Parts: sequence; structure tokens; C-alpha cells
Amino acid sequence: MKKIDFSQGITALAPLAGYTDLPFRSLVKKFDADLTFSEMISANALVHNSKKTFEMLRKSPLETPYIVQIAGSDLEVIKKAVEILNTIDGIDGIDLNCGCPVPKVVSQCAGSSLLQDLPLLQSVLETIKKHSNKEYLSAKVRLGFNEKIPEDIARACERAGVDFMSIHGRTRAGKYKAEVDYDAIRRAKAAVSIPVIANGDITSLQKANEVKKITGCKSIMIGRGAVGNPWIFYQLKNNLEFVNKDKIKEIVLEHYDNMIDFYGHKGVSIFRKHLHTYSKGFPAASAFRDTINRIEEIDAMRHHIDSFFS
Repeated sequence: MKKIDFSQGITALAPLAGYTDLPFRSLVKKFDADLTFSEMISANALVHNSKKTFEMLRKSPLETPYIVQIAGSDLEVIKKAVEILNTIDGIDGIDLNCGCPVPKVVSQCAGSSLLQDLPLLQSVLETIKKHSNKEYLSAKVRLGFNEKIPEDIARACERAGVDFMSIHGRTRAGKYKAEVDYDAIRRAKAAVSIPVIANGDITSLQKANEVKKITGCKSIMIGRGAVGNPWIFYQLKNNLEFVNKDKIKEIVLEHYDNMIDFYGHKGVSIFRKHLHTYSKGFPAASAFRDTINRIEEIDAMRHHIDSFFS
């Protein structure tokens, strides 16, 4: 297993339901992301042997290190989920989701709901640490549920024994619309001695450098900013303001091929949502989207992608 080197700072791909599947994670690893996380895995679903959930645990050979993110708050269920993960090779760490704002998750006392009960958050992390045989334990959090309490959250995570944590710079109430408070991330980082990864609205090299400067975090995590823009990891690693058209085409075609390898023929229709975002800003994008919405054949879709991005 390749160790995570926080001394120079890393770039990580955030878990993002419906987007950061194995094909997408394989893509960003090939094009210079340092760390990837599985999509959020329900501890309950894992314990109940959901076939779909176990499929979501699959990783690319490129993904090393690889972290599985779980969600839940029932300590017994968490323990059982960890024991299941212990039997699976190739997983280098477990991350606890303490940030998901979706009502379905919050109503189950999981995700960002844990930010309302820091003793419980700490107990869940301690349970994972006690029973896990993996190298790393981490937590992905927000600044708070309604109020911003970044220092308290960071200290609770550190007390629980996490090796690092990532912070999205909004509260749960702020969802994805409020302005990201990078200064609050700075306060969280200053409160603890563990590595802290800054997250939230990082969409360019310039923004990444700005966030590092404001927060004092050497490491950053990118989620929605990588959708339609996965070459951002290549930009950051190579210090590029822009990525040329040939590299963009290479990355889009690589992503498409990954999707077909993973999903088979179904990958053609699943990939349309990605092409809708990839094509934004390109000439004749509207006509391209209209065309690919009707294509069903694997080779025909690849031909249209190749032609459009040339």
C-alpha cells in the first residue's frame, strides 16, 4: 500500500453519490488525484448484505491508497460493518460521513446529523478505530449543523483518534448554496494537530491556491468541482491554468471507455449525464447533446465523442 504523504499536501476526490463510481475514480487516479474514496456506503446496507452495496466497494488497481466511506450512527451496526470491511483486501482506510445534508440520511441520525451530537460522533469514530484492521481512520465533516462550530468538531475527531479529516466549508443548513467559509476551515485546522483537508467550491488552479492560502491547509478535496472537469487534478499536479483540447479529449474518451468496461452496454446511457457537463462551453454543445441523447450503440457514441472534442 502506498502511504498518504500529507507533508507536501495531497489532492483528494470527494465521495459524490452517482458520480464518483469506479470508472470516474479510475480516471482521476490516472490523471493525478492522490486519494480516492468510495461513494458513501450505508453501514446498514453493508450489514444486510446488499449486493449493490458490495458492488460499490469495488476498486481500480490504480486506487492505492483507497478509503471506503461509511454512514451510520448505531454503534453495533457500525461495529458489524467494520468487521465486514476487515475481511476485504485492498481497502486502506475507513472514513465516517459526518457531512451529508440529505434528509433521508439525516433522519437516520447519520451524515451531518452527527454534528448535533459530538459525543455520539466521537463514539462512532472510536468504535471504528477499535474494530478496524485498516491503516487509516478519517472523518468528513461540515462546519456544523445550523451553527458553525468548526473547532469543537475538529477536536472531537482528533480525540476519537482519526488520522486525518476533511472539512466542507458550509453548515448542513447551508447545504450547497451558502458561501463557503474558508476562514472557519482555517480555525478548525488551527485547533488540532492532525492533517486537515479543505473542501468546498474548488474549481480551478487559482481557487485551489487561494483556498490553501486562506485555510493554511496543504491538502484539498474536490467533489462537485471535478464533475465535468476531472482534468482539474491534472491541472493541479502540473500547475496549469488551462488544459489543452487534446488532453480534454483524451480524458473524456478514457472516462467513456472505463464506463463501458464497468457497466457494459448500459454505460452508453449512463455516460450521457457526463457528456452534458463535459460539453458545456464548447461550440455546438446543444446540438451535440441532442444527438448523443438518441445514440444507443457503443461504437457510435465513441465516434461522436471523438469528433466533437477534436
